[in-house]
Amino acid sequence: MVIDARSLENNETIEADLCIVGAGLAGIALAREFIGQGFRVCLLESGGAKPDKETQALQWGENAGHPYYSLDTARPRYLGGSCNRWHLATGDDCSLARMRPFDEIDFEERDWVPYSGWPFPKSRLDPFYGRAQAVCRIEPSTFEVGDWEDTQTRPRLKFTGGEAETVIFKFGSRLPFVRDYMDEIGRASNIATYLNANAVEIETDPSNKSVKRLCAATLDGKRLRIRADIFVLAAGAIENARLLLVSRKVEKNGVGNQHDLVGRFFMEHPHCSAGLFVPSSQDIFSSTALYNSIQVVKGTPVIGKISLTEETTRRERLLNQVVELYPKLIQRSVLYRYPIVDTKGVRSLRTLKRSRGEGDNLGGHVRNILKGADDVCVAGFRHAGSKALGMVSRGRVKVFVLQSMSEQVPNPESRVLLTNERDRLGMNRVRLDWRLTYQDVKSIIGGLKVLDREFQSSALGRVYPLLYEELPSEGITGGWHHMGTTRMHSDPKKGVVDENCKVHNLANLFIAGPSVFPTGGYANPSLTIVALSIRLADHLKNILPSG
Repeated sequence: MVIDARSLENNETIEADLCIVGAGLAGIALAREFIGQGFRVCLLESGGAKPDKETQALQWGENAGHPYYSLDTARPRYLGGSCNRWHLATGDDCSLARMRPFDEIDFEERDWVPYSGWPFPKSRLDPFYGRAQAVCRIEPSTFEVGDWEDTQTRPRLKFTGGEAETVIFKFGSRLPFVRDYMDEIGRASNIATYLNANAVEIETDPSNKSVKRLCAATLDGKRLRIRADIFVLAAGAIENARLLLVSRKVEKNGVGNQHDLVGRFFMEHPHCSAGLFVPSSQDIFSSTALYNSIQVVKGTPVIGKISLTEETTRRERLLNQVVELYPKLIQRSVLYRYPIVDTKGVRSLRTLKRSRGEGDNLGGHVRNILKGADDVCVAGFRHAGSKALGMVSRGRVKVFVLQSMSEQVPNPESRVLLTNERDRLGMNRVRLDWRLTYQDVKSIIGGLKVLDREFQSSALGRVYPLLYEELPSEGITGGWHHMGTTRMHSDPKKGVVDENCKVHNLANLFIAGPSVFPTGGYANPSLTIVALSIRLADHLKNILPSG
């Protein structure tokens, strides 16, 4: 059943076996696993079935770090949560999001990635990835490129250097979650969904060993108490951290925060237009359908992207990353702002320009320029008066922009903090201090260099960087992928939750969703969120008291 919390009596107490805070992707996937089970489930949602300005205003906060989206727009605060930000389209469905499992390397402790490593390998999550794909309706479950390409109409690019590969992303719709699954949950006799119910405080027992109740409030002034055997926070990386940090009656630093880890390690997927792929032949544009647009194959929308091979990522000590190909006609005036490439041909051109064609090794300089003609042309785009560009500079050039999405190094200084300002419910608002590092940007640039080698060795063309300063620039944005603020680690001094997503020092408090991710890989987090939620549901069914 679905209940508007504003219809309840003030100070009413709700009794349940399991209380889930947040009816977004994680909360819906988790609650659905309990339909028809012998447990009473209470599902709390801050908003209603539709957005409203007053509830959304509770999400407002400050940005203090790298430029980021306004926090009141970065997460929809109503039924469906982050699903309501899914906006890609195919056919009549305009509510799609990219989905792909994390790679094996994402779960590993890597000596070149500080704070990396999950408490378990990917193989432990693989069975739940399979179940998650059924829930997200993106089957068949394979991600093998050969199962999705067509060698005639949508072939993969032929990489011969062994440094890059094609990977498949599928597209899942929010409609099963916000429509079908919420209808199922609403009809379930053992699940009560409370709308307009905002969790405002977690109260633990005096020993700080378990949660005794959760306090909630409505915007019209009513207070509620929820008593349950087990509590699960599924409100997203910012709000999960906020709720833990404001709950300070017993532990002065907040619930689960004995080691000052709650709110730290906030991660995103840095997005940017990283490079320019200039094909060696314009014929390539007739054979890149797999990469250029959403293709519906076997009833599932898919797209191909390009990543580095795992062997290359290890050898080059890079972060995991992927690029998408965007075909674009480039005007000469736009090309002027591209960085000058620094190759033998470009250096020889500069030398001859300074010497006016005189001096030693004239023949060698000419050979360098001829061999690197593509580089010389791109460098020449910076100079409007150059006549050496010929026909390339006079019209429009069709190229691919490489749109990068990459892993971010876990950084304890990238974090969610509380401010002294309070919202209408009396909760401290948040300050997001998203911090990127030199390594984050250097890794993207390093990946472009690898792709350039691969594209050249495969006779596909050249890659020219658009990102060439190894410091975070405002051109790097996020993807609304909030991760990492209650990270998972087997050592309570290094993580907020253990491998079962239980807050280390509390017997009955768990966290669902991307805030538990120790690292974020490059894949959109949605499929991993659903897989971890199903895994958590299985665990809770085994520990919840029966009857």
